[in-house]
Amino acid sequence: MMPAPSPEPLGLLVATVPSRALLELLKADDALLRVQAAAICGTDVKIAKAGHQKLAPGQRIVLGHEFVGVIEKIGNRVSTLAPGMRVGVAPNWGCGRCPACIRGMANLCPDFSAFGINACGAHAPFVRIPAEAIAQGNVVGLAAGVPWDEAALTEPLSCVLNAQKAVRLAPGESVLIYGAGPMGMLHILMARAIGATTIVVVDQNPERLGKALEMGADEAINNSRESVAKRMGVIRGGQGVDVAIIAVPVRELAQEALGLLAPFGRLCLFAGLRGDVNVSLDSNAIHYRNLCVTGTTGGAAVDYRASAAMIASRRVDVRPVISHRFPFAQLQEAYNVAMATEGLKIVLTAEN
Repeated sequence: MMPAPSPEPLGLLVATVPSRALLELLKADDALLRVQAAAICGTDVKIAKAGHQKLAPGQRIVLGHEFVGVIEKIGNRVSTLAPGMRVGVAPNWGCGRCPACIRGMANLCPDFSAFGINACGAHAPFVRIPAEAIAQGNVVGLAAGVPWDEAALTEPLSCVLNAQKAVRLAPGESVLIYGAGPMGMLHILMARAIGATTIVVVDQNPERLGKALEMGADEAINNSRESVAKRMGVIRGGQGVDVAIIAVPVRELAQEALGLLAPFGRLCLFAGLRGDVNVSLDSNAIHYRNLCVTGTTGGAAVDYRASAAMIASRRVDVRPVISHRFPFAQLQEAYNVAMATEGLKIVLTAEN
């Protein structure tokens, strides 16, 4: 990391690193990537406002962990990459030795590193890919012809895929998704691709609920205006829902979602909480209805590869999730939109 001052008026914890400095940092087993597109994640916004536990208080860093680009230069010991390759990069790499890493789940390594977290990320023209990320298979070739802005959504889609694998969503099942933000929208697209037959989305934003219906949701519920339980009783005929996914950081929703599950139903706590993170759940409901409660964070390299293939084939068409595109020169304007929670996914693009 080479943090440098940045004059953004919002006081973002964002740094810039000159490409010359990155070249000086490049080691024999590293690679340098020219960024072509990078999306802004809610995690980026949180770090910009409040930092991260892996950073010292007030420490600046180049944000951005959802990115794709072209290999610009490789170290003299790199044999798996070549200049000019179109690639995406799974952002987390681990120690390589712990049980999580051995299972290929570096995102759960207790000593993980990640772009935009404790290594400089991709909200800049170039990013250094360290040897550990290359060795652990994080650099993934992209199919020719896939637009850069769409490919930049591979990482968030991989998080969604990881979650839906965890709850074992199967063709023909029903799914209830809390939250019609960008991640909720990706959950709709993934659930439809998997073969869910009834997809219900809950939110309080009428515009986003309308967009959810356009993206393939069967039903949309505004929980500021009506009871989710009553509406779900009508939609499901009192049978309950197979899978519920909470993609919004509201602690009270966990118990409500649990109560709406059918026997053998599965609940995924997809969104992390801040502040009071304690959630009360009806243990008897879990016990007597054979329910499963789980949570997921991020995605593994295998999820990234699968998601890249799904985007390339348009099995999952992420284009409707992209609401704003900005050139990298307008980084501040892009963050202004993200912090105002306007639109859905915001993508920064290179000016070539």
